[in-house]
Amino acid sequence: MKHTLVLVLSWTIISYTSCDEIDSLTFPDGFLFGVATSSYQTEGAWNESDKGINMFDSWSHTCPECIRDRSHGDIACDSYHKYKEDITLTKQFGFNYYRFSISWARILPAGFTHYVNEEGIQHYKDIIKYLRKNSIEPMVTIYHYDHPQILEDMGGWTNELMVEWYADYARIIFQEFGPMVKIFTTVNEPQEMCAGYKDNGTAPGKLLPHNIGYYLCIHNLLKAHATAYHIYDEEFRASQNGIISINNPCSGQVLDDSNDTIAADTAFQFYCGMVGHPIYIGDYPPIVKKRVALVSKYQGYHKSRLPRFSPEWISYIKGTADYFALNQYTSEIVHSDPDEARGIYKSDSGITHVRKSTWHNSSIYWLKSVPEGFGNLLRKIKDEYNNPIVYITENGFPDHGELNDLDRINYFRSYLEELIIAVKRDDCRILSYTIWSLLDNWEFGYGYTTPFGIVKVNFNSTSRERTPKLSAYWWTEVIRTHRLQDVPKINDTLAKIESVWKSNHR
Repeated sequence: MKHTLVLVLSWTIISYTSCDEIDSLTFPDGFLFGVATSSYQTEGAWNESDKGINMFDSWSHTCPECIRDRSHGDIACDSYHKYKEDITLTKQFGFNYYRFSISWARILPAGFTHYVNEEGIQHYKDIIKYLRKNSIEPMVTIYHYDHPQILEDMGGWTNELMVEWYADYARIIFQEFGPMVKIFTTVNEPQEMCAGYKDNGTAPGKLLPHNIGYYLCIHNLLKAHATAYHIYDEEFRASQNGIISINNPCSGQVLDDSNDTIAADTAFQFYCGMVGHPIYIGDYPPIVKKRVALVSKYQGYHKSRLPRFSPEWISYIKGTADYFALNQYTSEIVHSDPDEARGIYKSDSGITHVRKSTWHNSSIYWLKSVPEGFGNLLRKIKDEYNNPIVYITENGFPDHGELNDLDRINYFRSYLEELIIAVKRDDCRILSYTIWSLLDNWEFGYGYTTPFGIVKVNFNSTSRERTPKLSAYWWTEVIRTHRLQDVPKINDTLAKIESVWKSNHR
């Protein structure tokens, strides 16, 4: 299928008078833009090509009531069969790299290395080769939530043996794909992955008490990440010359009139710091260890529910990131819980969260547009972790199904302006920015009700037709000019876009 992208928008540029203001709208030389997807959310083909059952297959099939629209990812975007079309779109929009994840169950259908699925390996090699053919850099996430169900049956990430099982899997990824891939991440969002061990909002949906399963999961995921990092460092880096990190989701904080900087830092440490502190400083943040021990005692436990790293593990985990892979979506205002003054402890962090009604809403109640918080977070990461190189590996805004996605464009524009300020004024070392997502896709507990894509997917059609949204064309112009564009004037622009696109697909 031939795709010819024709721009028909009339772009409006903000008028500035000084050279400094004009320069503030441009991205640094060499700055890169990418799009992101993940295996279970887009691939489909859940039982094809000898793929094994993963925990999202199991969870979505056995607990449809856990998902807002009772859907699953059996077909999803059908990217397993339509990856060439997705890559063609990525090229037409001008993106420099394409972030995708490998399905563990497609590589090791039975969970272990006694059977390696060559058909699964070939599929991902074909994707990487097609990306290279189109001059798009592959960014590979080794694990994006979806491990084989057989491993979950044995305890999943509450079982320390997962560290060894993951390391075996990661070694195969490096062996098979490392010669063609130069940017890896080991694990996508440990904090979000591990939420599945305290509630049923995501797989595996185990309601384990008092964050015990959650903390065990993070503990073992950090060990697994570090083990994979050292495997790459010792066995593959010299010949493959790649870089590797872990995707850390971080919320931003915005201060109100109370100026509660202590609460803001505590909130940061309990979420972003759970991964950032062990890797960049060593061990869990002191406030996290102190608070969990305090609340554990209040609950009647004889020791902290937070596992303790040995000195050897602290040393082994520290330094295991070549760059800071940041996933970021929204921010909040936080306060210290006033009930604690009366000796009542309702959470480990002791933090209450506030979202302003004036912040612009998305189709997810908690995800609001808060660009100020994004800028605050970038500076916090710089100050907290000695100004690491940062790749923003996810950032995005879900719509309500419209093609005319002006709210998303406003979100991107305001967040990118904060990014430019952080780089040019505050010397934050941010080298790339990744949109979540190229495609509307299956969003875990939200199913297909919260579309994140700059390309609309028709989930009511077996062909899963793709249609670019207005934001896709806006991004094309941003990347082409390497300059932040204003929000376009609409008028009849959307009708023109649809007409041009359809005329080129006859």
